[in-house]
Amino acid sequence: MFDQREKIALLIDGANLFAASKALGFDIDYRKLLQAFRKRAYLLRANYYSALVEDQETATIRPLIDWLDYNGYQVVTKPVKEITDSLGRRKVKGNMDVELAIDAIEISETADHLVIFSGDGNFTNLVAALQRKGCKVSVVSTMATRPPMISDALRREADHFIELDRLRGEISREHSDSA
Repeated sequence: MFDQREKIALLIDGANLFAASKALGFDIDYRKLLQAFRKRAYLLRANYYSALVEDQETATIRPLIDWLDYNGYQVVTKPVKEITDSLGRRKVKGNMDVELAIDAIEISETADHLVIFSGDGNFTNLVAALQRKGCKVSVVSTMATRPPMISDALRREADHFIELDRLRGEISREHSDSA
């Protein structure tokens, strides 16, 4: 699936990966995650995408974002937006799909293989576009939950599907004190 000579890039949909790992009952050790993929190929970059609630600077995500930023990840954030729907209900939106997609297209100019950590079916057309540009695309998510957390269309479109639960031994925080 990976060739040691390949240049790879990791594109992590933070909210999606967090939800999938929680559903599987483990926490991600992001230092181990980088190490695991550095063993597989030449890692060009690892991008982590997350929306932030502006008035929650002390929120639980902030320490992780800061740690990632200083430990080998390029962190891409934006503030969440509060919207009011037609019935007057207030909702919070913080979708990072466009940012991830634009970065993926740009990175595809130099990377051989992109690894997208998300099960979001919105990325199906992105995967097809990256493949047309000559990139191999792997998707990391899970089918081990009920219902599965990966879109069937996305799983079928990807060159490779990597079951997150199979990476647990390599990337879990269970026996580690790092982030």
